Amino acid sequence: MRPFRALVVAEVRDKRYTGSIVERDIEDLPAGDVLIRVRYSSLNYKDALSAAGNRGVTRHYPHTPGIDAAGTIEESADPAWRPGDPVLVTGYDLGMNTSGGFGQYIRVPAGWVVPLPAGLSLKESMIFGTAGFTAGMSVSSLVASVRPEDGEILVTGASGGVGSIAVAILARLGYSVIAVSGKPESHDFLTDLGASGIIGREEAAETSARPLLNGRWAGVVDTVGGALLSTAIRSTRPFGTVTCCGNVASPDLPMTVFPFILRGVRLQGIDSQNCPMPERLQVWERLAGIWKLTQLGSLHREIGLSGISDNVALILQGRQQGRVLINLDLE
Repeated sequence: MRPFRALVVAEVRDKRYTGSIVERDIEDLPAGDVLIRVRYSSLNYKDALSAAGNRGVTRHYPHTPGIDAAGTIEESADPAWRPGDPVLVTGYDLGMNTSGGFGQYIRVPAGWVVPLPAGLSLKESMIFGTAGFTAGMSVSSLVASVRPEDGEILVTGASGGVGSIAVAILARLGYSVIAVSGKPESHDFLTDLGASGIIGREEAAETSARPLLNGRWAGVVDTVGGALLSTAIRSTRPFGTVTCCGNVASPDLPMTVFPFILRGVRLQGIDSQNCPMPERLQVWERLAGIWKLTQLGSLHREIGLSGISDNVALILQGRQQGRVLINLDLE
């Protein structure tokens, strides 16, 4: 026996799922090239869906969620990795249908593993996690074509994990950021991250059928989809860039093609799960270097495995602010 602690979600009765901390055995982990001792993970919206029994995210239960993991190599069949190497894994199938980072050990293919970037600790890498990596991909797409002097940048879902980190990075780079948040209690938090203005969801969502709205935004980081994304695209200035990475509001996009063919607006989809390794390494290098945030301490709360279930409820209710860091060595 090689036991370790993990959160395991199981269906206790028809379509009702609960998570409990159990002792698992390393030998029961799926096949893979690399065994990693996980020290930190983080809580993302996809983790909450998996923990709630969403079969579109996780097909088979019992299951250990956790699409993020940072720790050290324990064993490796690939000579590129040696025991003790600090590494991180985000995305791919981790925590979806492969046992994830809410356990003290994971076993994964070598091609999923990223060396811990110089300039980040294991803990800091998971304060970023998938949310920070997604924000980094969004900012990379935006800054490739939009300069700070071009005008204001809109960030939707700004108090959440992706949105809050995007606000902070863009502000650090000198952009004027307008944050969208439906939580009045988050206004001080967003201002401290560097937002120059905050608007509510009602102001940010124009539900008329008008194909074009007054052009205000030089660029947009959208994390929610639906009417907010449609309004943002229709309100983007000529040749502006809009990035899209989420659908918590809706997967539908009610609009016409006119912003694209009459204003040259660019809509860039963000797929952090399957991002190619060269781009993945570049984004992590930026997060650890020129984009590293001084506000990482105020961006997160730290919990142990026993705190996950309560925080899953918060994130599904849209009440989560910033990032939730999971310390696998805490109860």
